[in-house]
Amino acid sequence: MDATNVNCQVDCVNGCILGENCPNKEYVQSTTSFITNTSLDDLLNIAEEAVMKKRLERASEPPKWVIPDFP
Repeated sequence: MDATNVNCQVDCVNGCILGENCPNKEYVQSTTSFITNTSLDDLLNIAEEAVMKKRLERASEPPKWVIPDFP
């Protein structure tokens, strides 16, 4: 399988389908180290901060109105 035709975000949801040919395998060690060395409480705090940031971004956007077309 050609690595350029693979969308890892979609195709590799259940694990990498390229194996040793994966273009992103260089990040596996650093990711594994981060997950192993970071406490669950810290991971939850990181996730909570990301959710709060996203909520604040959405709250600061102007409302989007959708006006339907009537025949």
